[in-house]
Amino acid sequence: MGAFRETRKHHQQNQSPLKLLSCLEHFSAQRQTQSHKEMASWCASRCFQIPAMDVAALRNRASIAAAAGVGCASIAGTSFLRSSKSKRALPFTCLSISTDASLKEAVKTEKAPAALGPYSQAIKSNNLLFVSGVLGLVPETGKFVSDNVEDQTEQILKNMGEILKAGGANYSSVVKTTIMLADLKDFKKVNEIYAKYFPSTPPARSTYQVAALPLDAKIEIECIAAL
Repeated sequence: MGAFRETRKHHQQNQSPLKLLSCLEHFSAQRQTQSHKEMASWCASRCFQIPAMDVAALRNRASIAAAAGVGCASIAGTSFLRSSKSKRALPFTCLSISTDASLKEAVKTEKAPAALGPYSQAIKSNNLLFVSGVLGLVPETGKFVSDNVEDQTEQILKNMGEILKAGGANYSSVVKTTIMLADLKDFKKVNEIYAKYFPSTPPARSTYQVAALPLDAKIEIECIAAL
């Protein structure tokens, strides 16, 4: 019986180094796996300029988000999420332009002609200012400054400047204009006056000849400005 115990003890002692070696190999494999995950997270943070994060945790969040219905974008198989109710935007989140009526703000100034119909002089929405078509009317009288296309163009751009100012913008903020002419032969005359108001980096522009304009105007101009 004593000899059996000695033999068993000797067998256990001989097996201890093997078990230790096996444990060390298992531990080393775990460390390599962890290192790979850390390296992938580090590469992601360097390439996309975002904080290092646990990829597995993000995948779990992506699964939960799919069921909860939140916005997300996928980059290189990694999901970055943002709740639709969250006020703080995270990198690579879905972006959209809101159509909520409460986010529209009407702009009105007495220093420019009043609207001739059911529309606003301008609307502020999504960091943009949309200016309605402006005519060469004198704000105080509501009459055309003259029948001359040059005078109307000058008055239009002055009126537009007042609307831009009321909306928190200016001529340099304008990114797009649309010119409507009763006669396209006036194009050169209009350009000479127009250029004085947009001397540097003029906005994108479209110019059309139309069949007729409100109040038999010679010209009408509308624009969009960035805020």
